[in-house]
Amino acid sequence: MDFDFPLRKIIHVDMDAFYASVEQLDNPELKGKPLAVGGGAKRGVVSAASYEARKFGVRSAMSGFLAKKRCPELIFVRPRFDRYKEISQQIRAIFYEYTDLVEPLSLDEAYLDVTQNKKGNPSASLIAEEIRAKILENVGLTASAGISINKFIAKVASDYNKPNGQKTVPPEEVLEFLENLDIRKFYGVGKVTAERMYQLGIFTGKDLKTKDVDFLTEHFGKSGSFYYNVVRGIHLSAVKPNRIAKSVGAERTFSDNLTSEIFMLEKLENIAKELEKRLKRYDVSGKTITLKIKYSDFTTQTRSKTIAYYISDKSLILETAKELLYQEKLKDSVRLLGISLSNLNTDKDQKKEQKPEEKQRFSVQLKFDF
Repeated sequence: MDFDFPLRKIIHVDMDAFYASVEQLDNPELKGKPLAVGGGAKRGVVSAASYEARKFGVRSAMSGFLAKKRCPELIFVRPRFDRYKEISQQIRAIFYEYTDLVEPLSLDEAYLDVTQNKKGNPSASLIAEEIRAKILENVGLTASAGISINKFIAKVASDYNKPNGQKTVPPEEVLEFLENLDIRKFYGVGKVTAERMYQLGIFTGKDLKTKDVDFLTEHFGKSGSFYYNVVRGIHLSAVKPNRIAKSVGAERTFSDNLTSEIFMLEKLENIAKELEKRLKRYDVSGKTITLKIKYSDFTTQTRSKTIAYYISDKSLILETAKELLYQEKLKDSVRLLGISLSNLNTDKDQKKEQKPEEKQRFSVQLKFDF
């Protein structure tokens, strides 16, 4: 079996029910109990759920009201993001013992490229086992991992043996693994896209592989070529140690719906202050300001404006956000407002990234340890 691209050894590490597990770690009385991190009030939202709560159908992004209805014994705790960040840094320190090629996706997951690693270990599977054991020993939490030749397959594989497990997809098994994969398991295929694929007779990777790139582009736009490639084991995105944010934002959900723009001005000012803090923390500024409005019926509207210069000052952000707010009449009462800044001054740095390695042909042999 031959691949016309460089083979790498990629690990995707995903912490198990991270926020909830941290709370259970810090408060042993919560262990073994159904737990939700977030708000349990009528307007609250579940940020994370323990595995005990998931058995009742409690999921992240679910309303606190519905979560409590599904699991009357559910315990709610308020999120402590400073603590989660502290634990995340401890976990990342373990990653860096093995490689500097670490790409964090969030506080609880990251990609690692261990093709060349600090331990000189040729087996990515054994490295993943060591990392997971160290996290458990040093931090007290369990992690799951996926190991394969690229980021896409590693991420899909990490979900297979959760919690506290791992799955390796070696080069010689990649194509079979992808062909047998349920289309809903493909990373990047959400509910809406899955339904569209079902209507086109695409239920598995094998079905997807029968469609040519023109067909997939016609039905799925730019994502069509992505689907065409990944089902063939092609995903050339490198692990990026200095992953650059595309945007920075802040938002607030209100305990009571807001019915007038006048009531929203003070809220926008507070959001702009928080956004300014985050921009200073990341040392970035941007040109495109986007106002996000979520209505009481849960529909979302965004309004954007791009200006000629980079800004990060709250007064300038607020001025543009107010302009966007009054741009058109509100459709309904509002439950959430958000402001984000994109078109950042980091974009120019992205263009300086090295070009992908020149394509080479690699024969897949069993000596390429996984």
